[in-house]
Amino acid sequence: MEIVYADPRIVVAVKPAGVLSTDEPGGMPQLLRQELGTPCIRTVHRLDAAVSGLMVYARSVKAASLLSEQIRSRTFGKEYLAVVHGVPEGGVMTDLLGRDPVRRRTYVAAEPGKDVRPAELSYEVLGSREGLSLVRIRLCTGRTHQIRVQFASRKHPLWGDGKYGSRAKGAIALQSARLQFFHPVSGEKMEFALAMPAGEPWDYFI
Repeated sequence: MEIVYADPRIVVAVKPAGVLSTDEPGGMPQLLRQELGTPCIRTVHRLDAAVSGLMVYARSVKAASLLSEQIRSRTFGKEYLAVVHGVPEGGVMTDLLGRDPVRRRTYVAAEPGKDVRPAELSYEVLGSREGLSLVRIRLCTGRTHQIRVQFASRKHPLWGDGKYGSRAKGAIALQSARLQFFHPVSGEKMEFALAMPAGEPWDYFI
């Protein structure tokens, strides 16, 4: 368990790929309770099980409420790094996303409807090589599989994401790379960042 920062109200840790971010057996909250010897670890944002990177957890009910309010008011910043197929142009992606609970897949919907919600992100291309591109993504909304689906729907699936169209074999090339928020007690601006992962396909962009 890689803990980046901890105090009596919050803990920032790196979630490994393959570990659930939510409070289920074997998930990050359970692992953090064991690591820190504390009974209260509350989830305030999510990260796909297959994706690694930074997450912040609350260590009190009040801290969880205040962090959740920052997410709702969009003062909580999340940045991701991803490697995608092709060479996208950069800019803003805005879609309506629905969720198929049977197939457990998210999809771009043509029009509003039940359980269809707006999704928005902005991104920039940091480099392109060998038919792949390294992109930095800023989420405006937090829908299930949002980044994966929005890029795949434009024929730029994430490397390794076989669920949404990639034929590359390996872990999904998506990392929660940076968090920015205000401490729920002190109000201090907090910022945490990770280095780009090693290994294929990230090594193409070192």
